[in-house]
Amino acid sequence: MDLSIIIPVLNESHKIAVDIRSAADFFARNELTGEIIIVDDGSTDGTAQTARETADNLSSNVPVKVIRSEKNRGKGFAVKQGVKESCGRYVAFVDCGCCVPYDYLLKGIEMIKNERSGIDIAHASRKLNESTIIEHQNLYRRTCSLMFKWLLVKVMKACGDFTDTQCGFKVYRGEIARQLYNMSVTDGFMFDIEIILRAQKKGFRIGEFPIEWTCDPDSRLS
Repeated sequence: MDLSIIIPVLNESHKIAVDIRSAADFFARNELTGEIIIVDDGSTDGTAQTARETADNLSSNVPVKVIRSEKNRGKGFAVKQGVKESCGRYVAFVDCGCCVPYDYLLKGIEMIKNERSGIDIAHASRKLNESTIIEHQNLYRRTCSLMFKWLLVKVMKACGDFTDTQCGFKVYRGEIARQLYNMSVTDGFMFDIEIILRAQKKGFRIGEFPIEWTCDPDSRLS
């Protein structure tokens, strides 16, 4: 199949249906084959059940797989479980909430397809000049983001080449995603950094692309 879309979720029963329908519409609109993989990281609000009911009532025939953990392990663990179950030539993980329109996945896929670019992994970036921010993060979140960036680059001496390591909208060559996430040991939100460092160590090339982004204030990061 062309693409596996992985959506990690935690207590998202109020919005997961919109994501599933939007992802299914994306596949149909662009005549792509693929799958949607929902990974419920120990939700207590019936998110997995809502996802299954939404999948059963889709008008399209895109397969939707719902994986549920009884215990909350972290976003990194959830994404890893989804990647392990994926079959796509390309693999993407997308944060719940439709912060970025699904059609922007095509930009990431095209970057990877372009043999002259040599790109193996495509990251969406909110920080590129060409990106459009519809609704900004609040001051608290922006301050946390700046502190994290400073610690990452200045203290850890890592990822200085990237404008946005934490945007939840990334596309990989399928075999590379499965290789990297199979090696991953980070269950929490820092999994993005581990995957970047492992990719660099393996010699895989990472590129960034601009997006349209709307902040979802309903964050799971405290």
